[in-house]
Amino acid sequence: MLDVLKPALVLFALMTLLTGVVYPLTVTALAHSLFPVKADGSLLKSAEGRIIGSELIGQQFSDPKYFWGRPSATPLHPYNAAASSGSNLGPTNPALADAVKARIAVLQKADPGNHSKIPVDLVTGSASGLDPHISVAAAEYQAHRVAKARHLSETQVDQLVQNHTEGRQWHLFGEARINVLKLNLALDAQNTEDRPK
Repeated sequence: MLDVLKPALVLFALMTLLTGVVYPLTVTALAHSLFPVKADGSLLKSAEGRIIGSELIGQQFSDPKYFWGRPSATPLHPYNAAASSGSNLGPTNPALADAVKARIAVLQKADPGNHSKIPVDLVTGSASGLDPHISVAAAEYQAHRVAKARHLSETQVDQLVQNHTEGRQWHLFGEARINVLKLNLALDAQNTEDRPK
């Protein structure tokens, strides 16, 4: 019995060490040396070095001077990365229709002079509830409100939108999109540059 058990235990200990310690440490070390920013969560920092957020996870913005992202239905609070999920409401569910109507009302109240068609990604959440991007149309819809709130020209805001538009992935997949957090950080930097010294 011991002749059979001893090699099994040795193999178990060896495989545990190899797959549970050596492999994870090797992969982690390689990731940090080859892709240090991505390995640490693609974190964005302020000029002072303070972590503001991740470019991979959306954030809640409700101030009119910022671009707003897609709605989030994650439990406890919006964009809760520890509980990624959508609302699971189907298109025929009255609760979804009510939520969309409420979101439309908020957008119209924030910019009453804007009679443009509201892009769908501003009133519907993503499957994960964490989407950090909006469509170019969603950014263009909000440009007037943001420019007015920041006392910037629409041309300045449009230029920032254009500068922060990311193309399709590998020029094949998806649509052009804009990372909301990066765009809002650029807006804050623009306002700082435009202030009188």
